[in-house]
Amino acid sequence: MNDPLCFCNSGHSFELCCKPYIHSISRPETPEQLMRSRFSAYATKHFQYVLDTYTLTQRQNLTLQVLSQDSDDTHWLRLDVLDTLSDDRAHTGEVEFVAYYRQNNVIYKMHERSKFCREEGQWRYDSGVLFKDGGVYKPQRNDSCLCGSGRKFKKCCL
Repeated sequence: MNDPLCFCNSGHSFELCCKPYIHSISRPETPEQLMRSRFSAYATKHFQYVLDTYTLTQRQNLTLQVLSQDSDDTHWLRLDVLDTLSDDRAHTGEVEFVAYYRQNNVIYKMHERSKFCREEGQWRYDSGVLFKDGGVYKPQRNDSCLCGSGRKFKKCCL
């Protein structure tokens, strides 16, 4: 029996990809690994991990309740990492990504450039800038389904 693929769309199994980070077995070594594991944590509703991977400054303004708000109605569908940048000497990094999610039967696209920094020896999420092309996602007639099946959007599970 095959292990299910990771929520982060890496092509690897969840067991070998993001699960070890979410369950504190290992730590992400790059901003991209942290971004992917945070997406998987949202998808699996592991909000303590999401909270723990914010910078200390950002964490002061957040609670588990705020992070989990609307989570019952939100289903994370797909993550596409578009670009990564890392400066190990400056302990900073950026990841540009597009995330798709369904909330109350409406599909949304979130396009963001996230900023990360190394703090206490770990990569942490600091902030992000949203691009203007986000919002309600309206697939084109022949777009592939977001689930990764390879079938057309209109004839698949969504």
